[in-house]
Amino acid sequence: MSKNCCNEEKKILRAGMDKVVSVFRSKTLKLHTTRSWDFLGLTLDETRVTPMEFTNGQDVVVGIFDTGVWPESESFQEKPGMRPIPSSWKGVCVEGEKFEPAKACNRKLIGARYYLKGIEQEYGPLNMSGNPEYRSARDFLGHGTHTTSTAAGSIVKNASFFGIGQGTARGGAPWARVAVYKICWGINGVGSCTEADILAAFDDALHDGVHVISASFGATPPLSPFFASSADIGSFHAMQLGITVVFSAGNDGPEPSLVQNVAPWSLCVAASTIDRSFPTEIVLDSNFTIMVTDMIFRQNLQFLQIKNEVCSLGNWNRKLATGRVVLCFYTPGLVYEIAQVAVKTAKGLGLIFAEPFTKPIADVDDDIPTLHVDINQGTIIGNYLAESLKLPVVQISPSKTIIGKSPAPTVVYFSSRGPSSISPDILKPDITAPGINILAAWPPQTPPTLQPSDDRLVRWNFQSGTSMSCPHVSGVGALLKSVHPGWSPAATRSAIMTTAYTRDASHDSILAGGSMAGSTPFDMGAGHINPLKAMDPGLIYDMKTSDYILFLCNMGYTQERIERVVLPSPGVDTNCKNMHGPNANINYPSISVPNLRSPITIKRTVRNVGCGKKTTVYFGVAKEPDGVEVVIWPRVLIFSPSKQEISYYITLKPLKKSEGRYDFGEIVWSDGFHHVRSPLVVLVNNSDDFTM
Repeated sequence: MSKNCCNEEKKILRAGMDKVVSVFRSKTLKLHTTRSWDFLGLTLDETRVTPMEFTNGQDVVVGIFDTGVWPESESFQEKPGMRPIPSSWKGVCVEGEKFEPAKACNRKLIGARYYLKGIEQEYGPLNMSGNPEYRSARDFLGHGTHTTSTAAGSIVKNASFFGIGQGTARGGAPWARVAVYKICWGINGVGSCTEADILAAFDDALHDGVHVISASFGATPPLSPFFASSADIGSFHAMQLGITVVFSAGNDGPEPSLVQNVAPWSLCVAASTIDRSFPTEIVLDSNFTIMVTDMIFRQNLQFLQIKNEVCSLGNWNRKLATGRVVLCFYTPGLVYEIAQVAVKTAKGLGLIFAEPFTKPIADVDDDIPTLHVDINQGTIIGNYLAESLKLPVVQISPSKTIIGKSPAPTVVYFSSRGPSSISPDILKPDITAPGINILAAWPPQTPPTLQPSDDRLVRWNFQSGTSMSCPHVSGVGALLKSVHPGWSPAATRSAIMTTAYTRDASHDSILAGGSMAGSTPFDMGAGHINPLKAMDPGLIYDMKTSDYILFLCNMGYTQERIERVVLPSPGVDTNCKNMHGPNANINYPSISVPNLRSPITIKRTVRNVGCGKKTTVYFGVAKEPDGVEVVIWPRVLIFSPSKQEISYYITLKPLKKSEGRYDFGEIVWSDGFHHVRSPLVVLVNNSDDFTM
């Protein structure tokens, strides 16, 4: 229970209510803002075999914690052949403003709730005259409609944004059922979600009978302790009931240690690109051409003069740019949104914004059409402009859609990075998934840029952020639940992580946006999600509630604080018995040692989920982090019908004098077909006492 209350009220609540798990101040959290499923290997090609998305998912309910849903969207209409709602479902569709359950809900959209108490306690009653929000589960901001359709939207043909990105839209689990929990509301145009409403939604969703929860929100560090976070408490309760919870990692990259949603009982998802680009041609004076590869530009701007004098309101000397395109360069403090405002104020018609190689990503053009170019391209345009005797004339063509020509995936620069700021011995993020230029459903009465001056109406929109990568993993989680209904959330997470890949389409290392180097586990976790491989991982690292309680004990939490997190149930012991140790031995699919001073031995246990009817042999190989000796024992694991679970040990020995530097390796178990990979992250910290 989360409550906005004073200390005296807290005492009364704890003393008089046995069902109160925890009382803490409610904070406000923020939202993390066609081709992607083909890129992930979940195609709709039926020429060889029926796609697994068609045969799985109807028995699974995906709960979406977000800004609501636009129920009339084609993505949420039931398709012919959809079976009755599962008998285990106990949820409801709640009536509200412009939301009639009889019309809005069906065999696809089977649940819809909304939560106002927390947001109105924090901000006061929603101002309906000045705020276009709906007092119901209906979505205005569009974020929830977009994420819901990405995770489990129905199959819809001919989806596009004004002809760009045209194709068949669908969620990862298009036959799964959807239940929406509107916990986030538009406050001054920004999606805000309070702790009180989040925990209330968890309580309802767990009672309703969801199987997977997708939650694209979070709070920028400093992070709250696990016992004082509604998302961490709610997701712990979900884990206890066998429900997989998937969170977004946040959009605060590329600086390290800003990753959010770092609890080990949930999944944390980074964002990366797909192999779709939108090349746009810029022609200067009809004889000089530059091709920009990443822009979503739908207009054809012809014969407009270009200048470079209006880039920020602070430097604007009131020179108008009427009917002209303006060239601006990135500087610290000048981002393209600021330049857009300045150009619009100067009555400019368009913006060419030059920024470092690692930053440009395609974006939806708004009422100031904006082309993002890299510094080299911007310099060429700027030099051409400087050498011209008169202002050059520019022609910008509409973007085209190209598949398979760009190196992908690449972790995007804004995706929040690890290590975790409160539990660095658990690697976060866990995984990366598509989160850039994702085309998905959109409320037709909400402008695609949310700007009041934007008068366009669309049914599909491009969005970018870890908010978009999160529902990709949720959709895969729904398929895994359908294929393996007996798996725990830990088994699902293990299958997703240990089958991830770390090479892009050109077989080179996955690039880290924000730099020009390869990604590390702090950028992408275990790697990029591979849904088809995850269905058959070979081995899994499983965990139980008692393992997570041990983790909390190792964090130094008292029994009282642990009981704030854990859902009381028979057989659950929250007494630490004064046994505290490192969390490196927690049976997580990745291994993180943030303070290696001397040799240590770590234990892991794997279970064979492959062919259990015959003997299977796995061989272990270690890729050693720089300056660390890694020894695996035993090096061979032999599984038989009577022995499906085996433990092994990894000894790490520092071979160098070091401080403050992380190094990376991996542990891989293979039977010749499966390759079960665990990232190995080590910080050797022995500069004061190093001995060979």
